[in-house]
Amino acid sequence: MAETAQTARSLYRHLLRFSTRFAAYNFREYAKRRTRDAFREHQNEADPKTIQELIARGQKELRMLQRQSMMSQFFQQDRLVVEGRLRAGRRVEEETLPD
Repeated sequence: MAETAQTARSLYRHLLRFSTRFAAYNFREYAKRRTRDAFREHQNEADPKTIQELIARGQKELRMLQRQSMMSQFFQQDRLVVEGRLRAGRRVEEETLPD
């Protein structure tokens, strides 16, 4: 049981990590939201067979995320306004101009 929990946590971390690699903001946010929602939905699952099926499906989705995030890097677009500007790896809020 402990091994299954560790596998599920590892899968969750990998899914979130690869969801942040999408070039497009909307795809990044959707992948993160979908991962969180799927794990919350099944967090109280107790049947070992069902858990193994869910982990297998999650691993399949992880491979898909890896492929899709790599492909999205080839077609990068300009950053959206909602993404803000990045400076030295940190998000910087828009500076206000003096009146």
